[in-house]
Amino acid sequence: VEDWECFQAILDHTYGKHVKSEPGLHPVLMSEAPWNTRAKREKLTELMFEHYNIPAFFLCKTAVLTAYPAARVTASPWVSLCHLCIVKSPLAGDFISMQCRELFQELNIDIVPPYMIAAKVGGASRQPIRAGGTARGSSHSWEVIQDFQASVLQVSDSPYDEQVAAQMPTVHYEMPNGYNTDYGAERLRIPEGLFDPSNVKVWGSWGGSEWVLGVPGGTGRSQGVFWGPGWCWGPSIPRGLYGSVIVTGGNTLLQGFTDRLNRELAQKTPPSMRLKLIASNSTMERRFSPWIGGSILASLGTFQQMWISKQEYEEGGKQCVERKCP
Repeated sequence: VEDWECFQAILDHTYGKHVKSEPGLHPVLMSEAPWNTRAKREKLTELMFEHYNIPAFFLCKTAVLTAYPAARVTASPWVSLCHLCIVKSPLAGDFISMQCRELFQELNIDIVPPYMIAAKVGGASRQPIRAGGTARGSSHSWEVIQDFQASVLQVSDSPYDEQVAAQMPTVHYEMPNGYNTDYGAERLRIPEGLFDPSNVKVWGSWGGSEWVLGVPGGTGRSQGVFWGPGWCWGPSIPRGLYGSVIVTGGNTLLQGFTDRLNRELAQKTPPSMRLKLIASNSTMERRFSPWIGGSILASLGTFQQMWISKQEYEEGGKQCVERKCP
């Protein structure tokens, strides 16, 4: 959380319009990124108890929650990039969407949300007949880009090669404004940045190779997953992690993603280790596995003693989140 006022407004809207209940009537379980700082964790705990007066609170890492839908106790959850490595990287989340936006800008394609279009124009024209009114933000534009991702993009079977990509079949796609064209090599080049950051088109805006993955050399996804288990402490843990690599998150739904990841990891896995990728066939489970995991965790009888109660907060203060929610 960077803007706490905005975050509080979202919570107010959620309680008022969706939950439709007083905050003080229900315990709250929230997920957090693995790199969330102690100061922000304590501030969130303080906000929930002091402002919303909730009876109990718990904070859990998203990577931990993703293991529950897969029925794994020990796992290497990989939420869109690689939470198992606990590194903050832009090669996840909106990375693919940003690359698609760069492509549209390069091709001079206007991204117009469907609700703003009064009439389509076919062929090569890029300017639609717009309806009245103004745009309500960029969220609708992102929906157009995400549909493009799901319909057009594909992960290459092997490391990206320009000549091979040029011979791949093209995919036809029509924008909401009626503009339509065929996409060839670019539909393979964009997702290749997930495996090989040297293919990232707007590299400079991400801050350089050393920052991209938080490890020297700026490696891609498969290298991040490969190194991840080796960072775990204890001789018996890595073997279990290699055998339970959970693939989850929106970007993992790209066509050919899981096969490519499995192939590359198999080449890097030591012979003594057994590699197994766990990828749900359900789109909803891939996208919302932390939420599903949270609902499973909260329903367990053994979890009830893990809550930070209102009494514990009053006695120990906001610092108790570090003790109760490691």
